Amino acid sequence: MPDYMYLLESRLSPEQRAVMERVQELSRAQDVNVYLTGGAVRDLISGMPIRDLDFTVEGNPVKMVRELEKGGASVVWESEKLRHHEVIFAGDVDGSLSAAREDHYERPGVKPEYRFSSIMEDLKRRDIGINAIAISLNTQSRGLLLDPMNGLADLEKQEIRVLSIHAFTNQPIRLTRTLRYAARMNFKLEPRTQEWFDLAMERGLVDRIESGDVGHELRAMARDDNPSATLKLWESHDMLELIHPSLQKRKPDYDSLNKLARVRSNLYGAGLRPRLHLAVTYYTLGRLKDREASSALRNLEYRAAEIDALDKLVPETQKVLKMLKGPRTNAPKDAYYYLASVPPEALAFIEVEMPNSKALSKIRNYLQKWRPLRMASPAGELEALGVERGPKFDKVIDQFFEVQLRGKGKTPEDRTKILKNLAGIKDEPKKPEKVKKEKKGDKAVAPADPKGAAKPQPAPAGKAAVASGKPAAGATATAAKPTQSAAAAIGARAQAKHAKAEHDSDAAKKSAARGKKAGKKAKK
Repeated sequence: MPDYMYLLESRLSPEQRAVMERVQELSRAQDVNVYLTGGAVRDLISGMPIRDLDFTVEGNPVKMVRELEKGGASVVWESEKLRHHEVIFAGDVDGSLSAAREDHYERPGVKPEYRFSSIMEDLKRRDIGINAIAISLNTQSRGLLLDPMNGLADLEKQEIRVLSIHAFTNQPIRLTRTLRYAARMNFKLEPRTQEWFDLAMERGLVDRIESGDVGHELRAMARDDNPSATLKLWESHDMLELIHPSLQKRKPDYDSLNKLARVRSNLYGAGLRPRLHLAVTYYTLGRLKDREASSALRNLEYRAAEIDALDKLVPETQKVLKMLKGPRTNAPKDAYYYLASVPPEALAFIEVEMPNSKALSKIRNYLQKWRPLRMASPAGELEALGVERGPKFDKVIDQFFEVQLRGKGKTPEDRTKILKNLAGIKDEPKKPEKVKKEKKGDKAVAPADPKGAAKPQPAPAGKAAVASGKPAAGATATAAKPTQSAAAAIGARAQAKHAKAEHDSDAAKKSAARGKKAGKKAKK
């Protein structure tokens, strides 16, 4: 049992883990059972990124939702009839809370009667096997995997399998949903499911799909990592007409959607999670006329706030582009702090829809240089210098980052020096080495010769004085002075010898000159 829980917690982001812990706390406080269901469990087991946290409660989750709202969550869509709430949790985490229920049909194809029941009945009434898996988050069974419809086998076979022969008859929207999951997971339809799908298409069940359900599917598709794959599958079955009659001929803007998918991947790599559903919807309807696109959104039961946000997508992004092109973001510090305040989806939309070299250069510096610098905080180094966490600590971290933006603090030595300077830490002055004074009567010890030969010891003062012909300097004289007197005496003797040699040489020359002069006189 704990293996699934450990795997789940190790795969969740810190924000997602905090949400799951908060939901567990609220379920214990309100004495209701809660389970993680649907996409999170499916993505956990299949190894895909966990994007949404869908919780199913055995009871009414409305009280939990209101408590979550107090903590920063916001409700995106809710149905009192279904007791279903789609939520953006605190920490910008997508997900939902819903009541466990079963759908009871009087006969195939009619509207169901909703009965709120247990988690096992809820899993059995679901559309496809890979969505009918849950993990218990309750104290007594935490980590227990629930798989009544054998969805694990479908994941292993990489198949999409509907759970009832009446699946498409009861809910025709499952025709589009089945294809969406096949495209998202890159799975094939299970053979029997393929037969039921083909039969439903032949009977024209696609024409019975309600516009509100299509709008829900369009929203779900817009949050996928690769929406083009789903749209192309829908196109191959003439399902784009469900969005707007002209879209099947004009086609979505696949090139821009593919670029957007690549940009999304790059932002994920930089640690950002952009919400690109508006941009995906924009490119899906982009080749329709403005009035056609507006009519399609209203027909698909998009709320006024959603339509307004889509209308503002281009003008709001143009404001960001203008700021990035202007001089107010020329300095790295100014560009970083501005880009950090911009939603990542705006950066993605600029790169696809409004590519500008100056703006793109700043965005890439932000993603590849400045943001990694900011994330590599020197908090550990600052603590090692003895600075306690607090306002001053945070201020030093901010100042150090601004210094780094100017290209400084690259080596460990420079980093330490800058941190000390910013924190006001001064180096202690070096204390001079103490010289040991010699006591009276101590003999000087000559250092050892590097080659290993012992150097001669200096002569005592008395002997040096005798050698130089001078009186002794006394017993308190140091070894250096007698050594200098002996050297002087040796030099004097050498000079006297040299002078005598010169004198003898001069005398010999004079004697030879006199002898030569006397010889010349004798010849005459």
